[in-house]
Amino acid sequence: MIIAIDGPAGSGKSTIARMLAKHLGFNYLDTGAMYRALTWKAMQKGVALENENALCQLMDQTTLELRCKDASLNVFIDGINVTKEIRLPSITNNVHYISNTHGIRQRMVKLQQRFAVEGNVVAEGRDMGTVVFPQAEKKFFLDAEIEERAQRRYADFKPSTSEISFDAVIKDIEIRDRRDTTRNNSPLVKSSDAIYINTTKLTIEQVFNKILKEIESSVKK
Repeated sequence: MIIAIDGPAGSGKSTIARMLAKHLGFNYLDTGAMYRALTWKAMQKGVALENENALCQLMDQTTLELRCKDASLNVFIDGINVTKEIRLPSITNNVHYISNTHGIRQRMVKLQQRFAVEGNVVAEGRDMGTVVFPQAEKKFFLDAEIEERAQRRYADFKPSTSEISFDAVIKDIEIRDRRDTTRNNSPLVKSSDAIYINTTKLTIEQVFNKILKEIESSVKK
């Protein structure tokens, strides 16, 4: 079974996807981590992020592994665990170059689809229900007002750094939203058969229970 969860930054899809995977005993697929991992390697190797041919060549020479255990995902590039490194701000600020590269997305989609062959999976990203897993048994699109999404991100950043401001977080999300929804390759868009959930006024537990109820009702049928 494949459960696809899409949505913009800060909508809660990553947290929900991990919770569902753990509860159901499914594998967890964080597709964004894959793009971040290749971004990390490209920056380490000094590859020009705007050079599609160089990036595609780099990926063809790269072994990218996702190792999932108890809904915890570790990301490996050529045998190196880069799970923590790919969350650095420098990666976040540059991953859009990789995710908007047509040749890279084609290669990533194949890897993501291959991952799902290994067993039941909860996959989260921005094109899960539209491009990667259009055949997914259940599709969800999570969303929230931008102020709420920014508040969530700000709360995540606050313990680790006091330098970032709330206004800066909002601006960053606005930029990411614009990039995600207007890019030429697999833009962020709700699949016609996805269940839309606005999480603005919902707790994580409420969203989780709502989605779990939908999944269980589908299985019973």
